[in-house]
Amino acid sequence: MYGEVDWRHAPKGAHWWAMDASGHAHWFMEPNHKLRTHFWYAQEVHAPTFAYSGDWRESLTERPAS
Repeated sequence: MYGEVDWRHAPKGAHWWAMDASGHAHWFMEPNHKLRTHFWYAQEVHAPTFAYSGDWRESLTERPAS
């Protein structure tokens, strides 16, 4: 979890912020279940990096409860 994420920049419906292995940050939206399938998916939206410099595998940050 990264404590420097500024959730005021997040789009409505964003539940998580994370970096990928390429150094790009994304907001992950509320997950949806696709009809006639057996899986969940979450839309990704480009996000600021908030100067994150750690291991991308440890970047997943959940939106705080309000």
